[in-house]
Amino acid sequence: MYPTIQSFCNNLTPRFSEISEDRKQLLQKISHFIQTKKDSDQPINLVYVCTHNSRRSHFGQVWAAVAANYFGIKNVHAFSGGTEATTFNPNAINALRKIGFDVMVDGQTINPTYTVKFAEEAYTTCFSKVYNHPTNPKQNFAAIMTCSDAEQNCPFIPGVELRIGTTYNDPKAFDNTPQQDAAYTERATQIALECLFVFSLVK
Repeated sequence: MYPTIQSFCNNLTPRFSEISEDRKQLLQKISHFIQTKKDSDQPINLVYVCTHNSRRSHFGQVWAAVAANYFGIKNVHAFSGGTEATTFNPNAINALRKIGFDVMVDGQTINPTYTVKFAEEAYTTCFSKVYNHPTNPKQNFAAIMTCSDAEQNCPFIPGVELRIGTTYNDPKAFDNTPQQDAAYTERATQIALECLFVFSLVK
């Protein structure tokens, strides 16, 4: 793992006490899903869902991949999707780059694909898409709803084993303001903290 990402995770793991007990109980359901799949030697498929698949759901996908790597949990496959496809938001990408990720783009101008690397041989691939896009799993997965709009507008997701709402405030509210960069970093950090907590409970 890149030293900057390793250090970022090292600094977050002592902060699990900042997560409320109610929130921990919710997150523990994801941990239980992961543990059950791990114990039965099945693929662990996590799909993070937000309306536009541009900010929070990508943060979820990225940090789930990082947290699995950080805690040495194998066979984890992190995905994201939305109720509509847009693009991976540049402000979200910048927040990840500030933290230490190596983000490479394929060069397309409309909805590019990004390789988000957190180690020399470890990465996840991000682009905006609907939750049932062909690249996402069709069964035996957990759908983790990262925004209230997606929670309300996706009343049924075929093939899902666990559907859970861990909604986050949208940093989009601060776009084009002096608080923009801080808001994106704050949200990326919150999602990182909660993903690390989830995986810390897996044995």
